[in-house]
Amino acid sequence: MLESKLNGESKNILKGNINKLKELFPEILTEDKIDFQKLKTILTDEIDDSKERYNFTWNGKSKAIQEAQKPSNGTLRPCKEESKDWNTTKNLYIEGDNLEVLKLLQKSYYGKIKMIYIDPPYNTGKDFVYKDDYKDNLENYLELTGQIVPNSDLGEREQMALN
Repeated sequence: MLESKLNGESKNILKGNINKLKELFPEILTEDKIDFQKLKTILTDEIDDSKERYNFTWNGKSKAIQEAQKPSNGTLRPCKEESKDWNTTKNLYIEGDNLEVLKLLQKSYYGKIKMIYIDPPYNTGKDFVYKDDYKDNLENYLELTGQIVPNSDLGEREQMALN
């Protein structure tokens, strides 16, 4: 059996990508740092400098990209007593910060995972930039979706006809 020691740190994506750039384009190095202007000169036609374009963005996206590049040094530990059929199933339930867990999984389970289901942190009561409270009453939901006419004097039969 091959034994390996784990250092407990996730893969350093940024460092790996920088090393790939250095290998692919050695001419962009100046004092072992990447000279972005040289890279832009080499890639001229492949760079989109236009201000207008379709883009999926949100407040904090740049910070999120930077955080995703940082290595994580957490540890995933199984909770056998909280797991169902630990000895027979191949499923794992992991609870934690989504980004940190994904970075840790990347190192140990790369190429071994078939599916990941992430439950978003809705209705946590924490301070988020986006709205995370989706509680609503049924009447308002039916009005918003056009299933009933708001504040109408229509009877039940007329309301049902709208559906």
